[in-house]
Amino acid sequence: MTEPVRFGVVGVEHGHAISLTSGLLAAGAECVGYHNRPDESDGAVARNFAASYPGVPVVDDARRLLDDPSVSLIVTADVPDRRAAVAVAAMHSGKDVLAAKPGCVTLAELTAIRQAVADTGRFWSVSFSERFHVKAVVRASQLVAEGRIGQVVQTIGLGPHRLDAHTRPEWFFDPRRGGGILTDIAAHQVDQFLHFTGSTQAEIGASTVANHANPDRPRFADFGELLLRGDRGHGYARVDWYTPGGLPVWGDGRLTVLGTGGYLEIRKNLDLAGAPGGDHLFVVDGDRVERIDCSGVELPFYPDLLRDVAERTERAMTQAHAFLATELAIRADLQAAHAGSLAGYLE
Repeated sequence: MTEPVRFGVVGVEHGHAISLTSGLLAAGAECVGYHNRPDESDGAVARNFAASYPGVPVVDDARRLLDDPSVSLIVTADVPDRRAAVAVAAMHSGKDVLAAKPGCVTLAELTAIRQAVADTGRFWSVSFSERFHVKAVVRASQLVAEGRIGQVVQTIGLGPHRLDAHTRPEWFFDPRRGGGILTDIAAHQVDQFLHFTGSTQAEIGASTVANHANPDRPRFADFGELLLRGDRGHGYARVDWYTPGGLPVWGDGRLTVLGTGGYLEIRKNLDLAGAPGGDHLFVVDGDRVERIDCSGVELPFYPDLLRDVAERTERAMTQAHAFLATELAIRADLQAAHAGSLAGYLE
């Protein structure tokens, strides 16, 4: 019997630490321990992590995980501006890396990660959960690969989120630490654009960030949008922190994929005033309009990632894709026009 991939978690400052760990455990991996520096928040996420995995020990020094020869993979959901340092240290310790999104927040950090990958032969992966954790997106990928809507021309991704400001640590409101709104949220939409169009080269055509609802936090962007031009398609994304309290989920995330022979729409978290639940996929082609049942779709990301660790393949995500999606999101923030009450953004 093949031994399970063993992993450690370094940095438990965001709830994605729990979703990443759950995905790996469900795929057959073994978590040997976790380490956190509770100097940036009230430690609520770490407490939830401990309650979710009572059998996983807390480790007082991250080096114990990095130096453990039985550990093959390091997961990090640290404060975003610390994730690059964790990743570089892990790779130089012979470990592959799975980072929560955003995997890093500056181009300098991304350059350091690229160099570590080149120097060590380890991989750096980012969990773009709005694709990897959503059955409707996985099924849509299959339909596109089958040619159901012809050649993909454009993606339109909408990523609204609920702010719940009272639950957020201070670093969250500082874009130099948590990443700007495009670096953070729109990384999902950039990932989906590259994935569905098949683009391997792309640039930001235009981008805007704004603060319209949080004048007391002038550095914090609560709205962002961007245009993408790729070698195999076009893209638009809009993200925000405006989800109202009346919506029963954290955000009405949507994705439209336009093809030369049809289009599909994904309503990820709910069908507004329609059918219950999430994972709603609609397809329009030359023959019919169809609602696709996604309930039986399996999510391949974590099993594929573990095979990549064991077999040195790129099933879950190519390294080039992780680099490009991250770079484009960061560049969109850097070149964005500013609007509303925004002041001192990324300064």
